Amino acid sequence: MFALMLVVWVTAHAQQMDEEMAMKALFQGKHAVNRAAHAAAQQMDEEQLARGTIWIDSTRASAAAKEYLMSNLSLDSNLKPLAGSYLQEPIEIVVFKVINADETFPYIYRNSTYNYEVTLEHPGVILIIHLDYPRAFSALEPIDWYVKGAAELSG
Repeated sequence: MFALMLVVWVTAHAQQMDEEMAMKALFQGKHAVNRAAHAAAQQMDEEQLARGTIWIDSTRASAAAKEYLMSNLSLDSNLKPLAGSYLQEPIEIVVFKVINADETFPYIYRNSTYNYEVTLEHPGVILIIHLDYPRAFSALEPIDWYVKGAAELSG
């Protein structure tokens, strides 16, 4: 009876630890996406700004978002985890969209594929990544998330 209870206790403890580590991974992913979207939204096109138009440079925004994801999630330039990263699988940027001043604001972005909706009052960036959680134990089923974020310039 003692051995059976020990197995049940160890399994329950492993599942609890895995769930807590999964939540930590999700929060780290969410913070990384928020930071990356914010950095991307700050990449102004100086020529357009000189003409009085608030415009985000899409190329620079994409590079900034990738750089922030790499830094905050310990990834290489191919978005694969570096040695020592808590991730084991590469992340995937599934949506990167720059909303500029050529749109009508407030701008409502809807994406039914990823169940995401956000309203932007000013030009901004939408970012969604796919993140796999590397389970520490096999107590949980494989977990993955589509982590979503947006950032806009204030007017």
